[in-house]
Amino acid sequence: MTTTNGQDAVQTPPDPPIVLVVMGVSGSGKSTVAGMLAGRLGWDLEEGDDLHPAANVAKMAAGVPLTDEDRWPWLERIAAWIQLHTASGTPGIVTCSALRRVYRDRLSGPGVAFVHLDGTRETIANRLSTRFDHFMPQSLLGSQFATLEPLEPDEEGIVVDLGRGPKDEVKEIMRRLQLSPLPAPEYTDEGMLAD
Repeated sequence: MTTTNGQDAVQTPPDPPIVLVVMGVSGSGKSTVAGMLAGRLGWDLEEGDDLHPAANVAKMAAGVPLTDEDRWPWLERIAAWIQLHTASGTPGIVTCSALRRVYRDRLSGPGVAFVHLDGTRETIANRLSTRFDHFMPQSLLGSQFATLEPLEPDEEGIVVDLGRGPKDEVKEIMRRLQLSPLPAPEYTDEGMLAD
């Protein structure tokens, strides 16, 4: 069900997913978009970077690309979070670069859909240059793009082109995956939240 922005007409709409994996290279806006989606939907949110072992964080902070051996324990932690949510039917969103097909195959399963935030190297580099609170240095961007394997037609997910604001990206994701936002809160005449 992989579709791009220009090809998002799906003949039979997919069932709404239970877990979304917001993926893409570092700097693509995964955390921002996932946080906004979770807020609009009222779904659980997990920042995949928080599941990295300390050794991985230290390597990346030193400008050393991770190997597959480094990534597997991290991916296992993310897969466990996903499985917990799909097994219980609890909707959730997790961020994960998920750059290679083999990684996504480990995270895939019934009720899981990928949202690939896709942008040019120039767009991503510009975003990274304004980010100061993350352990991933801009010098690793080249290795991320070299590792990236785009979603394939048999994978459950959508590709969202970057270049607009995160609000518009979130609206597109919700529209294309047929996700309904939480109802707006109701207030009493005194300005208190209604029961």
